[in-house]
Amino acid sequence: MLKGLGGLGDMAKMMKAAQEMQGKMAEMQEEMERVTVTGESGAGLVKATATAKGELTALDIDPSIFVASEKEVVEDLILAAIKDAQSKANERAQSEMAKMTEGLGLPPGMKLPF
Repeated sequence: MLKGLGGLGDMAKMMKAAQEMQGKMAEMQEEMERVTVTGESGAGLVKATATAKGELTALDIDPSIFVASEKEVVEDLILAAIKDAQSKANERAQSEMAKMTEGLGLPPGMKLPF
């Protein structure tokens, strides 16, 4: 009579696993706000620091590059450092996500959240 309900146990396991995954995702999001990466340009003359979520938190510019005639070069170095920091933030976030999802049996390269 209750044969058809055998799958409910599996459903309960899946729901529990989904809740655990949701909790881990929330923890990872919080961690990504605390983890910082630093991008550089101009052999370290300009450094941009960002959270692993990509939020720029600091900019360090060596004063030796402040020459009025080099304004465009300085702007380019600043942009390059920011882009480097954002790229490193993205790589770090992807790495952390891969660590979290490797036990789920998802296909390689599948990105979460959907």
